[in-house]
Amino acid sequence: MSDDISIGAIFPQAEIAAEPAAVAAWARTVEQLGYDHLVAYDHVIGAHPHRPEDPRAARWPQNAYDHESLFHEPMVLFGYLAAITERIELTTGVIVLPQRQTVLAAKQLAEVDVLSGGRLRVGVGLGWNHVEYEALNERFETRGRRLEEQAAVLRALWTEPVVDFDGRWHRIPRAGIKPLPVQRPIPLWLGGHADAALARVARVADGWLSSSDAFSPAVEPMLAALRGHLAAAGRDPGAFPFEGRVDLPGRTPDDWRRGIERWRALGASHVAVNTLRGGLEPAAQLELVERFMATVER
Repeated sequence: MSDDISIGAIFPQAEIAAEPAAVAAWARTVEQLGYDHLVAYDHVIGAHPHRPEDPRAARWPQNAYDHESLFHEPMVLFGYLAAITERIELTTGVIVLPQRQTVLAAKQLAEVDVLSGGRLRVGVGLGWNHVEYEALNERFETRGRRLEEQAAVLRALWTEPVVDFDGRWHRIPRAGIKPLPVQRPIPLWLGGHADAALARVARVADGWLSSSDAFSPAVEPMLAALRGHLAAAGRDPGAFPFEGRVDLPGRTPDDWRRGIERWRALGASHVAVNTLRGGLEPAAQLELVERFMATVER
């Protein structure tokens, strides 16, 4: 990897509120500040914390999002941002793909790529919320196996005018989407931290989206595991792009610089700065991303 690194900002989903003017102002400001990409998270529906007992609830992360958490739908959001920005890359980090219909997602993402002039990078993952899967009428238990086939379906639909696909979960009998995206195929990155997820990244992804902060002790072991899987898959570990995260709230500019330098030393191609869940209003978050760009040398 070169010393150049793409610096992005994570869209403050949970705090920005449902106001188009605020969304537009945040995206335009981040672009004007010189950020290279913008990352938006995905949840379709949030579960009430008090609900009937379910053994799968033990899999929920601590402090998980719930029905009170605000999430703009990323593909619709990016259609809007495509019209009001000019340069910045739009990145989903990540779309919970197995809870969505693959062909419809392929169509929607291709449209975003068209409307943005080829500025889309698609990050997908498994998710953790079984309630979302149930509400969207998809199976939680098979999500990992289905994701690999979904990746093949997406790429086929993004590159071929007519697709003839007969898989375990998908059948497309000589059909295609139009318009095709500008990028053929759109870059498809995967998230995930478990060893099985990292092996899947090595098999099918164009890049890895790590949601780990630069100072997490888990970063280096995960990266070593990923590079082992890449080598086993016959891919060059040193040439495989990946994205890390630097949390800004509660830290000093020196901390921010050390975070970026740590990711650079590890070989990251992309880093996204995070202001979410730090108890800050959107205006204060925007001030943080402005201070970051003013104090960290590229």
